[in-house]
Amino acid sequence: MCGFLLLVLAVVLLTSLVTGSQRLPIRGSLCALTGKSNCGLSAEERAILLDIRLPRILLAGAVGMCLAAAGAAYQALLRNPLAEPYLLGVSNGAAVGTMAALVFFSAYEWSRPVLAFAGALAATFLVYRLARGRAGATPERLILAGVIVTTFLSSAIVFITTIMDATRIRSFTFWLLGDLSGTTTNLLTVAFFAAAIGVVVLAINARSLNLMMLGERDAFDLGVEVTRVRLIVFVAASLLVGASVASSGSVGYVGLVVPHLVRLSFGSDNRLVIPAAALAGATFVIIADTLARTIIAPRELPVGAITALIGAPLFIYLLRR
Repeated sequence: MCGFLLLVLAVVLLTSLVTGSQRLPIRGSLCALTGKSNCGLSAEERAILLDIRLPRILLAGAVGMCLAAAGAAYQALLRNPLAEPYLLGVSNGAAVGTMAALVFFSAYEWSRPVLAFAGALAATFLVYRLARGRAGATPERLILAGVIVTTFLSSAIVFITTIMDATRIRSFTFWLLGDLSGTTTNLLTVAFFAAAIGVVVLAINARSLNLMMLGERDAFDLGVEVTRVRLIVFVAASLLVGASVASSGSVGYVGLVVPHLVRLSFGSDNRLVIPAAALAGATFVIIADTLARTIIAPRELPVGAITALIGAPLFIYLLRR
């Protein structure tokens, strides 16, 4: 299954590389990707392929991998099919941390992923504590807690935006909706390392997540160290969301749409769902980003707008169910 998804991801990645406001020849592009110099591409086409599109598409894949794996982990751990980083306020927590880094520590690029991770982790534990009642964290309480935290953090984002100078407000607004155009080598490296570490950690704990879907008490009786697994999953998912938001802003609904599509296709075993969701999430965001930069070319839409157009109807469908 994962081999098939990896093949689909490779095809989508190559198609995205040659698609855009400036179409590139397929054969020449494949040749240039191997490192050869005489591939029939002009200097401009080579720069578009290697300096603009390739880093952006790789970042889109890393972001999709992070968000989809985190969404699958949240849904399994919290036993809530609607749990998702954007809806739970985790993405907004990471966004507040990133914006604080950009406003107060702009000279230090490392501050973006660090504060984004801290914001995501703080929002995760806050939502869980607010939703935790005598009967545990019920789905209804989780969604309500997520709405409360999201609203509060949105107000914090507005406050931070108002203290910026006018020339930066528009770029920040676009970034909040999901922007992959500001790719840097450091942010791309952070996103890839976070995706690799987070997905591996979640996959290692997939069997425990399977048992925790029965309920925390039943999982404990079956030998799962519930507190340790919960902490590990929260930290790993927060790392994934923080790296994603620090690199691309808040790209919503990926963590909701992709895990459900994977479960509908392959079943609910998290040993398969988590790696499959990571690969499918990378494919999903690359497709969304390709649409975002080609629909109204040469202008661009925020990639978060495309993912929301797909995710919002599915969210309504799940609520109806």
